[in-house]
Amino acid sequence: MTIDVHTHVVPKGWPDLEAACGGTGWPWLKVESEREAIIMIRDTEFRRIDSSCWDPSVRLADMDLDGIERQVVSPTPVFFGYDRTPAQAVALSRIFNDLTLEVTAGNDRFVPFCQVPLQDPAAACAELDRSMANGHVGVEIGNHVGDQDLDSAGIVEFLQHCAAVGAPVFVHPWDMPEGPRLDRWMARWLTGMPAETHLSALALILGGVLDQVPETLRLCFAHGGGSFPYWLGRADNAWQQRGDVVRGRSTRPPSAYTDRVYVDSVVFSEPALRLLVDTMGEERVVVGSDYPYPLGERPAGNVVRTASFLTSPQRDKILSANARRFLFG
Repeated sequence: MTIDVHTHVVPKGWPDLEAACGGTGWPWLKVESEREAIIMIRDTEFRRIDSSCWDPSVRLADMDLDGIERQVVSPTPVFFGYDRTPAQAVALSRIFNDLTLEVTAGNDRFVPFCQVPLQDPAAACAELDRSMANGHVGVEIGNHVGDQDLDSAGIVEFLQHCAAVGAPVFVHPWDMPEGPRLDRWMARWLTGMPAETHLSALALILGGVLDQVPETLRLCFAHGGGSFPYWLGRADNAWQQRGDVVRGRSTRPPSAYTDRVYVDSVVFSEPALRLLVDTMGEERVVVGSDYPYPLGERPAGNVVRTASFLTSPQRDKILSANARRFLFG
């Protein structure tokens, strides 16, 4: 059984967000046909999508083609709404969380993850509880809220609540830096996403979060942990050589914390996967695909299945056993 922990959903037919949530400038869906649509932000095209984003029958057919038994279905980060007022973000989260349950209803091959108004810790905890009571299994969060990273007091409060209620947390990069050097060749996605994930992994460690939250917290970083696994040796060296400014609130060097987080496998090549397994450990890598977006891996899990360096027990761990532990404890 292969479990894909990294896929996204865009429900079709959400209400007018300005009327439902207040405020202006919300994303909206420009429907071009039964199978094609465009996510719009004001009058600007954000992303073209198709029915694989909202039609469970299409998703299930693709899962069968790729050999995926179960699939975590998470929000698309453009809908997080972290820049909105807490009341607007609560309304937004409720709309998309309920619509996600409609997409995934009636089929236990789907594992729905909710979103929360992370800018308001109390509201985020309340929406997580509501969503899990309604059928969500875990939560996807962005890697930061404005200038607040994963070590900010409010986000730590939310992570502690996730540990208390047994909710797995999937951390996805979003809201990458912009500018002339990054606005070509999809450079925001090719360089900004790995850098954002790396920065937030460091914040989790050097900010002392993993020394504060219980070890029962189950947390996974998207996209192979970004550039963090590749530069872990550099982080350790800096922690040792410049502890006066680098150590922050951490009690151990960064490499001592790799057994506290999971990373997905969507790194696209066998050498990169080998580095990931060598660095993070065979117990901490799970299959992810970024389905159904074009920068994702298809067939999902292909690099794990074909990697020549993995033993059969290692492959079984990465394809399913590790994900079951991440999702269900």
